[in-house]
Amino acid sequence: MKPLKAFTIPFVGLKVGEHHFEYDIKQSFFEHFEYEEFNNSNLKVDLILNKKSTLLELNFKTSGTVNVNCDLTNEPYDQEIENNFDLVVKFGEEYNDENIDILIIPHGEYEINIQQYIYELIVLAVPNKLIHPGVEDGTLDSEILNKLEELSPKTAEYKENQEEIDPRWNTLKKLLTDK
Repeated sequence: MKPLKAFTIPFVGLKVGEHHFEYDIKQSFFEHFEYEEFNNSNLKVDLILNKKSTLLELNFKTSGTVNVNCDLTNEPYDQEIENNFDLVVKFGEEYNDENIDILIIPHGEYEINIQQYIYELIVLAVPNKLIHPGVEDGTLDSEILNKLEELSPKTAEYKENQEEIDPRWNTLKKLLTDK
C-alpha cells in the first residue's frame, strides 16, 4: 500500500519540543485502506509530537462520527467515537514494530508515516455491536423492527397458553415440588 504524503512527518527538521498536527479524516482515507464498513466519516485527529534528543513521543487523539449501519435494523446512523493512543519512536539498528506502543526505526530515517496508526486508532474505537440509538430508546420506526415485534412471542399470550395445559400435567409437576 502506497503511503499517503499528508500523513508523513519529516521530523529531522523539527526543533526539540512539542509540535501539533491536525488531520481531518474523510471517507477517502478509508477507501485507501479498502475498508468498507463506514458509509461516511467526519473525524478529527490531533497529534502532539514531542521531539526529544533520543526519541519521539506521539500522542494521538481522535474524535468525531462515522456513519455505520445498525446491526439489528441495518439503518444507517452516526456513531460517535473518541479514542487516544501514545506511541514512542526510538532509533535502533533496524525497523521493528513488534511492540504495540514502541516503534523502532533505523538511525538514518528522517521521516515517519503515521497513517496506519490513525487507521487502527479509528477502527478500534468503533464498538463491536452497533445499535441505532432509536432502537435503544424506542423512537426508531423501521420495517425490520416492526417485523421482529410481530414475530416475537407475546408475554400475555404465552401465559394464556401456559394456563391451557392439560391439568394432569399440573399434578405431575406437584410431584416434583412435594419432596
